[in-house]
Amino acid sequence: MRKVEIVPYKKEWSKLFHDECQKLQEIFGHELIKLYHIGSTAIPTIHAKPVIDILAVVKDVECVANFNKEMEEIGYDARGENGIAGRRFFRKGGDDRTHHIHMFQKGHDEIARHLAFRDYLLAHQEEAQKYSRMKQRLAAEFPDDIKGYVNGKNDFIKKSDERAKHWAESLNEGDHHVNEVD
Repeated sequence: MRKVEIVPYKKEWSKLFHDECQKLQEIFGHELIKLYHIGSTAIPTIHAKPVIDILAVVKDVECVANFNKEMEEIGYDARGENGIAGRRFFRKGGDDRTHHIHMFQKGHDEIARHLAFRDYLLAHQEEAQKYSRMKQRLAAEFPDDIKGYVNGKNDFIKKSDERAKHWAESLNEGDHHVNEVD
């Protein structure tokens, strides 16, 4: 059974992200376009489940299955789309999860959504702290119920996604984001 564990930010999460990126680059080579650190472990001021979420942008998502054996060799479970059309999802660590890989083909809408949410929280510390407090409260309320914890965050995430989308559009910035690896 997966426990819901929320901990304060740890500096080593950035290193764990970069270490895993090296492994992914070795496996996927030229198929890989960009890697981004997403999720709460990418936001230095908030509490998070200690799971490194990596967004991987690939040239052709249909080719990802060709690398499943290599991913298994470094400890990942291939989970297919796992609820999001066009995604290839990998998880590492079983019930003691350490990493999630979310792979999307270049141009998929979920890429912009994930990055806007992360960048919005990085730029809006008050909102990030609300999210952090809510996650701590939900973890205390649902210590043995990951679905209850996730469902408890849904409304906040939907509203923040919408604000993040409008915020990102208003910036009209280029294609560069923080915590990315080419």
